[in-house]
Amino acid sequence: MIEINKALEDYILGHSENEDQVLKDLNRETHVKMLRPRMLSGHLQGKFLKMICQMQNPKRVLEIGTYTGYSAISMAMGTSSDCEIHTIDCNDELEHFTRKFFKQSGCEERIKFHIGEALDIIPKLTGEFDLVFIDADKRQYIDYYETIMPLLKQGGFILADDVLWDGKVVNETENHDKQTRGILEFNKFIQEDSRVENVLLPIRHGLMMARKK
Repeated sequence: MIEINKALEDYILGHSENEDQVLKDLNRETHVKMLRPRMLSGHLQGKFLKMICQMQNPKRVLEIGTYTGYSAISMAMGTSSDCEIHTIDCNDELEHFTRKFFKQSGCEERIKFHIGEALDIIPKLTGEFDLVFIDADKRQYIDYYETIMPLLKQGGFILADDVLWDGKVVNETENHDKQTRGILEFNKFIQEDSRVENVLLPIRHGLMMARKK
């Protein structure tokens, strides 16, 4: 497998569709004003999420882990005007910043922004979802997965971010931190789950794609 160095990453980005201006602004402001800007999905993953939505044409999308809204806006840009996107984040301090960019994107009315713990909010949501994107607390990935599975349509997709976790998943040390253990347990759980078919993609920090049979 090719190692993605800075030069190759620049080449990949140079041969992918340009970043939308609102996302470029969001990317820049997140890096200037926010702690841990690395949590932002970014251009390559944003374009991938947008194209997945364009291929699937979902009518209801659920995102766990909004951060500053880059991935939610990317998915909104890839869906039709009648698609409803629910996104959940537990950090209420980011709400004003994130809502500002939802409004600037022109997708504000279709994005339903929930503030609170995902495991408390998801059971209160009604209706089924065509697509779910998980990018939150790695220690709770299996809990998120099991909570959303009853709401996922047959043939629907779950995408989970950070499943390669900077390569820590192949570090054989026994002293894994809790986040790394959460990712390792989640990857094993998905691989053994007969309810889905799955593929792990080396996009950004690793993206697990699972389709409900």
